[in-house]
Amino acid sequence: MKIMLSAGEASGDLHGESLAKAIHNIDPQIELSGFGGPKMAAAGVRLQADMREYSVMGVWEVLKNIRRIFALLGKLEAFMKRERPDLLVLIDYPDFNWRLAAKAKALGIPVFSYIPPSAWAWRKGRAKKCAKLADELVSIFPFELPVYEAAGANISFQGNPLIDTVKASMTAEEARSFFGLEPGKEAVMLLPGSRKQEISMLLPAMLEAAVLLKQDRPELEFYLPVATGIDRTRLESMVSEYAVEVHFTEEKTYDLMNISSFALATSGTVVMEAAIMGLPCVALYRMASLNYAIGKMLVKIESFTLPNILAGRKVQQELLQDEVTGQKVFEAARRFYAEAGYKQQVMAGLQEAVAKLGAPGAAGRVAQRIVEAARLYGSNSTLEVRE
Repeated sequence: MKIMLSAGEASGDLHGESLAKAIHNIDPQIELSGFGGPKMAAAGVRLQADMREYSVMGVWEVLKNIRRIFALLGKLEAFMKRERPDLLVLIDYPDFNWRLAAKAKALGIPVFSYIPPSAWAWRKGRAKKCAKLADELVSIFPFELPVYEAAGANISFQGNPLIDTVKASMTAEEARSFFGLEPGKEAVMLLPGSRKQEISMLLPAMLEAAVLLKQDRPELEFYLPVATGIDRTRLESMVSEYAVEVHFTEEKTYDLMNISSFALATSGTVVMEAAIMGLPCVALYRMASLNYAIGKMLVKIESFTLPNILAGRKVQQELLQDEVTGQKVFEAARRFYAEAGYKQQVMAGLQEAVAKLGAPGAAGRVAQRIVEAARLYGSNSTLEVRE
């Protein structure tokens, strides 16, 4: 059996790694190939292209790289024609992956979508298109199902894989020793994202806030995990422009979350990971003005971070676009230690949100559905009927 996976971002690479391991636990003989990153490759996926060479965000950035992106699409289409996988598994990365899905469908190759587009938030019409292209879809959030079900999609919620992967590997005492956090000191995490554009737009405000926080509370120590594929020297250069010491780390991030007091974080998967670890955040997001103007017209949601969406209310503070300034980030973060009961209130809300992510074992359940889909939809008899 041949299964092709396609993921184009760091979070997708992580999900792809978990799926690949779970699929091989079911059947080690299944051949896995496709588009992804180093984690997928290490888990046994034979990469036809490395996502790190194609990671861009925003309308303008995509336009500048459109020729390379379409060349990648053509390369993967040629691979599907040649190898005839039994199933194509899309992992998030919607703008590219659903173009690839259309190519697969035209070739008679079944499509399985894991983490489908956020049609619940904007462009609800995408749900109908996805329902036509994908033989099966699995969401990682329960609130995504209604719009797809209304569009006639074969969709289910199998739980969220972060519940299995996000956990500490050391005791708090061991972690404090590992990270050199001295008695009486408090750790604060700076989480500027894994994309160059995010870092450029958000890290300066985080560092400005860190300077103010350090002046206000000298016992704070700042830590910045370096995401896979990010140039550490660039981060060090940016940090050197601010009068605050920042400790760079490259491993044991969940252990660091476990001993930190709070975080300044770019909105994304990391904010959900922090919630699972019980770490409250000030969540930030900025984008290019053109992208924001387009998004503001299309997206109609009350919150933009996952814990708040799951809880159905703003359990922790979000700062968007022009609100992302050093002073406002400082004021929002200061509440965690200066406002009585605030941090405990936020943490209770995060627990409520995390409880909605489902039971452990999501990756195994999704892998089982992928293998069953490959057997069902990818059989010769099924393909003959489709043709």
